[in-house]
Amino acid sequence: MIKYTHEDIPISFPADGLAFCADGTRISKPGLFAARRKETIQFDHGYRKEKNLESIPLSAKLTLVAQTHAKDLAENFEPFNGKCNLHSWSKKGKWESCCYTDDHKKAECMWIKPKEIAGYESSGYEISYYSGAGANAADGIAGWKVSTGHNQVMINDGIWKKIKWNAIGVGIYKEYGVVWFGELKDDSLLENCN
Repeated sequence: MIKYTHEDIPISFPADGLAFCADGTRISKPGLFAARRKETIQFDHGYRKEKNLESIPLSAKLTLVAQTHAKDLAENFEPFNGKCNLHSWSKKGKWESCCYTDDHKKAECMWIKPKEIAGYESSGYEISYYSGAGANAADGIAGWKVSTGHNQVMINDGIWKKIKWNAIGVGIYKEYGVVWFGELKDDSLLENCN
């Protein structure tokens, strides 16, 4: 098993999209993590820098959660079902499923996913979006900037003002883009499972 640190992965964009090991628990190509790294840099060094905020270190664990969720949404979520929103999780994975509604009664379902999926020992908080034309970092950031709740998460404002983000993970798959934020530092290495 080859291990990569965040710093020594060259930035490249794989043509084949999201990939997992046979057991479904790891990203199988370092280029995928590098692609998420470039998307995170676009967010972190662009928008957060404009706001004079510290950058957020990229997390292998939160990236795994983000990519897993983006893939689950693309394959199993019905975007216009009128009930469950994009923080919902299907029954088709190694996690607890839930229908996350706009009243946030199932918020814990979101918060525990990083521990449940990747062993990240702290709560995680997600912002997500759907685009019928296909998700990308620039459109996601533009949409989240004009959404008060999402923007507050990104720039540590409102109820997030006293929180320091120490980890971030990005997942983009087909029409879905998600970003996960966490308070716990993640120094774990990305495992390559060829």
